[in-house]
Amino acid sequence: MSDQQKMDKTRRNLLVATSVIGGAASVGAAVPFAASMWPSERAKAVGAPVEVDVSRLAAGELAVFEWRGTPVWVMKRTQEMLAGLKPIEAKLIDPKSEVPQQPEYAKNEYRSVKPELMVVIGVCTHLGCIPQTKGADAKAEMGADWTGGFYCPCHGSKFDLAGRVYKGSPAPTNLVVPPYTFVSDDRIVIGEDRETKGA
Repeated sequence: MSDQQKMDKTRRNLLVATSVIGGAASVGAAVPFAASMWPSERAKAVGAPVEVDVSRLAAGELAVFEWRGTPVWVMKRTQEMLAGLKPIEAKLIDPKSEVPQQPEYAKNEYRSVKPELMVVIGVCTHLGCIPQTKGADAKAEMGADWTGGFYCPCHGSKFDLAGRVYKGSPAPTNLVVPPYTFVSDDRIVIGEDRETKGA
């Protein structure tokens, strides 16, 4: 093999190696670029439905879950709590839930799919503060007609145990009921509308 042929072969090998390295570098650069356009796990989780187990909730107990970065309250209401909802309707701004702050299937006197299980977003509809739970025993603080519910200490909004707002509160509307569906007697999926599931 002549010197010229050896030189040509060396150049050819160098060009092939350079092409391969350049191609690999292009792929290496393209993969992170393409990956940057895929939604992150956090981004997917922000709007993703959340499945929760309500079997361990004791009567009268409230549990807090996170969905879309907001607290969702799930309360197992007692018969006594449910019985206290009707007598206070005249004291509420929107007792029949005419303002669409809930899915159509929760537009009832309990604002829920099952009467005993309340599911609401625990954020005041006035300025987004987090109300506190106040039991029926807080009549001295909340008023003689208080049967239990939620009180926002920031500006004084009051809500009953269905998340309906009292007259005279700064909050203009009831607490929001998120879309949710039962997947079993003890499990619900918050953020998944039961109507889209064919229920």
